Amino acid sequence: MIGGVPTWTVVLFRRILELTGKSNMLEVWPKFQVYTHGGVSFTPYRHQFQSFFPSPAVDYQEIYNASEGFFAVQDKLDEEGLLLLLNNGIYYEFIPMSEWEQSNPKALSLAEVEVGKNYALVISTNSGLWRYLPGDTVIFTSVQPYRIKVSGRTKQFVNAFGEEVMVDNTDKALAEACLLSGAEVREYTVAPVYFQGNAQGGHQWIIEFVKEPADLQAFTRLLDLNLQRINSDYEAKRFRDLAMLPLSIQVVPNGTFHNWLRAKGKLGGQHKVPRLSNHRNFIEEILAQVGA
Repeated sequence: MIGGVPTWTVVLFRRILELTGKSNMLEVWPKFQVYTHGGVSFTPYRHQFQSFFPSPAVDYQEIYNASEGFFAVQDKLDEEGLLLLLNNGIYYEFIPMSEWEQSNPKALSLAEVEVGKNYALVISTNSGLWRYLPGDTVIFTSVQPYRIKVSGRTKQFVNAFGEEVMVDNTDKALAEACLLSGAEVREYTVAPVYFQGNAQGGHQWIIEFVKEPADLQAFTRLLDLNLQRINSDYEAKRFRDLAMLPLSIQVVPNGTFHNWLRAKGKLGGQHKVPRLSNHRNFIEEILAQVGA
C-alpha cells in the first residue's frame, strides 16, 4: 500500500514509470492492494489512478486528517462518505454556510446538523486547541451514523454573482467532462471575471492538462453544462446568459502550477493549488507567469 496526497503521488508514480520503463504501476508492484488518499478531492484523479493500477482488485480509501487531528475515515469502500470519529479526543461543531461571513457566527452541535448542507468544521481537542477552524467545509451524507465528505475550503469558493460554487462542484463537473472526452487534468484553478462596464461576468478556469481534449470548445461547453446540473444556483445565474456568461478555459503548459508554487516558496506535499478563489490574485499571477 501507499498513502499520500493525489497531486504529489501522481508526480511520484510518473517518475517511477519513467525510471523503470514500465507501462503501469502494477508492473512495478504486482502485489499492490490499497492507495490511501486525502488532502484534496480524489474525484479529478480517479481515472489517472485507474491507469496506474489497471485492476479492479486495487482499493482506494479516503481519510480525513490534519496536523490538528484525525477526523474521519472511509469505512465502506463502496459508499460515499467518511465515518466521523467521535471518540478520538475531538469535540466537533459546525458553522452553516450562511454564517461564515458573520462576526459572531452561530455554531451547531452534531445533534443539529442536516444531511446535504455545507458546514465549516470547528474543533476543540484534548491537546489544547479551543474552537479552532481547520479551514475545511464538510457535508453530511448521513447522520445515522455520522458520515461526512469534505466539500472544500472556507476560503476556496466562488460567489461573485450568487452562484455559491464549491470545490466539490467543480471537481465533479471536471471529472465527468474528462470521462466523456477522454481528457486528463493535472491541476486547475477557477476565479471570477467581474462585470466591466456593460459586459457580463463569468468564471475563468486555468487548466493544466495531462491529456488535452480533442475539441476544447466542446469540452468547455460540457464542463459548463455539468456545473449547471450539479449546482442549481450556478444554473439559475447561467439561465439564458442573463446573469453570467459561459465559463472560459485558459490552457497552460505542463509544469505551470508547480513553477508557480515554487516561485511562492510552496513547492511540496504540504502545499496545494487553490482550486477556487473569490478574487483574481492567484489567477493573475499564473497568467503573468505564462505571459497570457
